[in-house]
Amino acid sequence: MTALTLSTAAAPGLRADAIVIGVAKGAKGPSVAPGAEAVDKAYDGRLAGVLETLGASGAEGEVTKLPAPSGFKAPVVVAVGLGAEPGKGAGYDAEALRRAAGVAARALAGAKKAAFALPLAEAADAGAVGEGVLLGAYSFDAYKESGRDAGAKGGGKTPLAEAALLGAKPRDKAYKAAVERAAAVAEELNRARDLVNTPPNDLNPEAFAAVAQAAAKEHGIKVQVLDEKALTKGGYGGILGVGAGSASGPRLVKLSYTSPKAKKSLAFVGKGITYDSGGISLKPAGHNETMKCDMAGAAAVFAAVVAAARLGLEANVTGWLALAENMPSGSATRPGDVLRMYSGKTVEVLNTDAEGRLVLADALWAASQEKPDAIIDVATLTGAMMLALGSRTYAVMANDDAFRSAVHEAAEEVGEPAWPMPLPEHLRKGMDSPTADIANMGERMGGGLVAGLFLREFVGEGITWAHLDIAGPAFNEGGPFGYTPKGGTGTAVRTLVRVAERVALGDLG
Repeated sequence: MTALTLSTAAAPGLRADAIVIGVAKGAKGPSVAPGAEAVDKAYDGRLAGVLETLGASGAEGEVTKLPAPSGFKAPVVVAVGLGAEPGKGAGYDAEALRRAAGVAARALAGAKKAAFALPLAEAADAGAVGEGVLLGAYSFDAYKESGRDAGAKGGGKTPLAEAALLGAKPRDKAYKAAVERAAAVAEELNRARDLVNTPPNDLNPEAFAAVAQAAAKEHGIKVQVLDEKALTKGGYGGILGVGAGSASGPRLVKLSYTSPKAKKSLAFVGKGITYDSGGISLKPAGHNETMKCDMAGAAAVFAAVVAAARLGLEANVTGWLALAENMPSGSATRPGDVLRMYSGKTVEVLNTDAEGRLVLADALWAASQEKPDAIIDVATLTGAMMLALGSRTYAVMANDDAFRSAVHEAAEEVGEPAWPMPLPEHLRKGMDSPTADIANMGERMGGGLVAGLFLREFVGEGITWAHLDIAGPAFNEGGPFGYTPKGGTGTAVRTLVRVAERVALGDLG
């Protein structure tokens, strides 16, 4: 991962491959953002005009490269758009800084060192820039010859090796803590991206569990893995039913981070379908190619628990990874089958492609038995929610309006677009079954909300719960933007970490 350093050096004298500055979109054209004063001075105060001549406007995501002024040790200046110029007396939004830093880091792939002279009014700004750099520089090249041998063969460009944050006050504890937090969160988020991007022939439930076990050992997290034998003995009918058609057996992984100073406990539950063919209710052609991403919820939960441990948060955080591969075979669950869940409830399976809610149901009930103060589940659950909110926004549902609002606020704080959604009671009736306690399908219209209502049935009484349907933003099939790459995005990791931080501080209710 890109190394982050804090520097008090002046931009002209710093040895680097490039100097990154910010440019805002002003009312009369582009304006040079704070942090780049030394660079602007070297252009005799005419840098904004030069950039405008080159076509720059300061729009978000815009990158303009120009030769560095005479006397600079870096050969290139990279001007990155910050979007609209803030009002008088206002600073730049953390997300604007994060995105600009991410765009610049991606544009500097192959460089050994870059100096970032972006606006840093306070420690939180340094954290945002650092996070943007680390997330924007991400690249998944494990399966490419150019990625494996880039150094030896001069193949594809490697990620930016080092980013020096100018003006970041390396001796200030707040600045140092902000950048260290950014590094921990970004590194774990990128680990989640790696998992989502890994081909399903290399990441089955057993392999995912092994990755979790290794990370738990490294970071002092207690881990428990239930295999097929243990799941059968425990009566986890949902997880077993979904995994029944695969040669790769299912797993339920429990990760427990505990703090001696904790006053509250959180449980995170993640859907981990390492490949989703739809089972007997086979997906149509054209819908299978990205289904390695159906474990993005479990990846987010895993990364969030490890990040909580690395940050030493004063909250107990438990992660439940419900892992299975949904495949069609002679042993697969059929439409019409009835499964007895871990809670004891029976579920009539009307569609085997509505499998995520089945594995989550078992994991939610298991998490409920420990009576946490709150549970949040994360899942690439429904195409319906993608239709409702698009590819960049995820849904938040809950059994408590205040908690739903708090989770939504946490998402907005860290720059993850989310939207609160209801759980209309009238949709519950559509899941009534003549042969079981509940069916795994209901009304087609409002299908994302129906899925949320199904999950609510398996949350223990009196436990506050929220459901994040990340089906849209979990996997980016388009081009990269901001600090978001093509492929796995790591969506929800930062929201979960922020929720845990707020719980540790006692300000989430």
